[in-house]
Amino acid sequence: MNKAAVYCALASAALFGFSTPAAKVLLGSIHPAVLAGLLYCGAGVGVALLRWIMREAFARHENREAALGRRDAPWLAAAILCGGIVGPILLMVGLTRTDAATGSLLLTLEGAATALLAWFIFHEGFDRRIALGMLCLLAGTVILSWSGAPTIDNLLGPLAIAGACIAWGLDNNLTRKVSLSDPLQIVQIKGLVAGPINLLLGLWAGGSLPPLSGLALSASIGFVGYGVSLVLFVYALRYLGAARTGAYFATAPFFGAAAAVLALNEPMTGSLVAAATLMGVGVWLHLTERHEHAHFHETVTHTHSHSHDAHHLHEHADSDPPGEPHLHTHVHSALRHEHPHAPDMHHGHRHQ
Repeated sequence: MNKAAVYCALASAALFGFSTPAAKVLLGSIHPAVLAGLLYCGAGVGVALLRWIMREAFARHENREAALGRRDAPWLAAAILCGGIVGPILLMVGLTRTDAATGSLLLTLEGAATALLAWFIFHEGFDRRIALGMLCLLAGTVILSWSGAPTIDNLLGPLAIAGACIAWGLDNNLTRKVSLSDPLQIVQIKGLVAGPINLLLGLWAGGSLPPLSGLALSASIGFVGYGVSLVLFVYALRYLGAARTGAYFATAPFFGAAAAVLALNEPMTGSLVAAATLMGVGVWLHLTERHEHAHFHETVTHTHSHSHDAHHLHEHADSDPPGEPHLHTHVHSALRHEHPHAPDMHHGHRHQ
């Protein structure tokens, strides 16, 4: 298990979770859909500035991360369509036809949708230990989201929210397909496309722009809680796969609840303790996973930042950059071997 990627996934969840109480403060004065648009815009603009600063200050950055290419465009466009357009529209439709308790619970389906799509559509490997860990994490999320007995008076609302969760699950799995490229560029594009679209949807739904102070605060929260968080999420996708990254990200509600206790003086409840216990067990089950078997790597040619290891034994041309990690187009020859691994971008094989 790549521990750095695990820490990135948990840090991504923490930043997103911590942003929730902050965004909650703004919801009293800003329409929810408008706020979502401002948060995404803040993420896109902030990460674009961060990318520019890193390019100017650290010349080697461009030599360590691959830029998105033509082959990545369909995957990224589909991810933005699902997560930045279809998901928010379905959520808006669903929330207007669903009570708050039911809507809150239904939104926990995103983690399950991400995992199920990863396992059964995108063929990521899993076993009973990983499935049990995912169940513990989702159970903890459900406990934190429980705000009263859910009711279903109209099926359209719940179905729309469930559809939004599936759209975001698809977004996560599709983003994994381009995760070998520069995470900063991926998040910049997603934010700059999804942000204005969400903002227009919010204005169309009757919202209005807040004063300058509200715009600045929303953008700042979006940069940290959405932008930086998503950069870390994409990095984790590269090494852990969508299901496992989504599982760690499912701890975000706990971080949000903990922040509310510390910053907003909300009470420590039994549900928070129970959720923390279940999530701790789920994370432990994932962290202690050891997945090892003989597997086959097909021949593939691609470009990404890498160091020389058992999967990168290629020869170099005089024009290839020195030092490691470095970036150049290289060939992975067909290889069969056995070692512990996760469903990262070099282990997409199917399992019996």
